[in-house]
Amino acid sequence: MMTSIGYAQKSSSNLLIHQRLLKLNVSSKWNKTAAISLKFDAHHTQGMIKIGDYFYMSSVEVIKKTERYEQPINGLDRDTGIGKGHIFKFDKDGNLLADLLVGSGDIYHPGGIDYDGTYIWIPVTEYRPNSSSIIYKLKVETMELTEVVRIKESIGAIVHNLQNNTLTGANWGARKFYTWKLDKNRKVNNRNLAPEKLAKENPSFHTDYQDCKYLGDGLMLGSGKMVYKNDVTEFHIGSWEIFNLNDFRPVRQIPVTLWSPTGEMMCNNPAAVEVTDKGLRAYFVPDDEEKAVLFIYDIEL
Repeated sequence: MMTSIGYAQKSSSNLLIHQRLLKLNVSSKWNKTAAISLKFDAHHTQGMIKIGDYFYMSSVEVIKKTERYEQPINGLDRDTGIGKGHIFKFDKDGNLLADLLVGSGDIYHPGGIDYDGTYIWIPVTEYRPNSSSIIYKLKVETMELTEVVRIKESIGAIVHNLQNNTLTGANWGARKFYTWKLDKNRKVNNRNLAPEKLAKENPSFHTDYQDCKYLGDGLMLGSGKMVYKNDVTEFHIGSWEIFNLNDFRPVRQIPVTLWSPTGEMMCNNPAAVEVTDKGLRAYFVPDDEEKAVLFIYDIEL
């Protein structure tokens, strides 16, 4: 039996996922079972969902890098750059099956994605903090993409809470959360509220969430890393964090001390997880472009 998080929201399996994720600790053994090279240009990978035998991954294609201003202009520290946003569908062997463009104009940077059993939820922002975003929903059965709402804030990851029918997005660096109420047609009914009226501070500084998944019962899994620098070098710490969206506080913080052969933290950007007979199975794509590899780890619990 294998149950992905996206399906767990609609079944009792969410309890099993909760129980197993909450057992993870610093001593948990992560056993690599596969490393599958992606047979396409993955560009700069961002978020990932596994649905059945297929993977859906968001990515940004950078055509012209952003350039920093000498001084901030209207609260922005850099120009927009030029790029394209992608949602890739690929199989377990790394073969590309579909490539869907997402975004509009300067809004081309997709982030961490979530799946609710019907739709994949996709935030796309400008490639700079304190800018603007579009939230999309992608119907998996038809690959129909629908714009849901535009927001004057940089949203880097999003989850859909089926228990209270809300969307919660994390901003650039995951320092703030924003929650939008959905109606029965999955349209935002508080879209006119300014972001600052919706903002909740993230009290945890342990992880800069790159990819988030809703677990059920008000809990979210955030996967990411933190980067620390001094005058000589820098080092990265990867981790998973279980976060309570009811009171916006962390429940459990789990170090993920895994690296790809390039030296990149395994928690750099896309991450997905599912239940197995003996524990959990984790999926990561930490590297970009021609170096992109799907790493699979089994965790016995």
